[in-house]
Amino acid sequence: MCLAVPACVVEIDAGEDLAVVSLGGVRREVSLALVDGVEPGDYLLVHVGYALSRIDPDEAQRTLALIGQAGLGRSAGS
Repeated sequence: MCLAVPACVVEIDAGEDLAVVSLGGVRREVSLALVDGVEPGDYLLVHVGYALSRIDPDEAQRTLALIGQAGLGRSAGS
């Protein structure tokens, strides 16, 4: 099973078509090759280092809350 998760855009490097996103305080660099017009503060669905699409902020928060309730947002050993 594959899982794409919502992450908030923190900064953009337009010259490299990359963004830094934050998910639960963890920052990762992701490719914006598949999504146009991304701005800091946008929420993106991210899968294996690629932003797949923009997502509504309210939907992103609901999804993150569900992930947290399912215990999937905790690191191993927590």
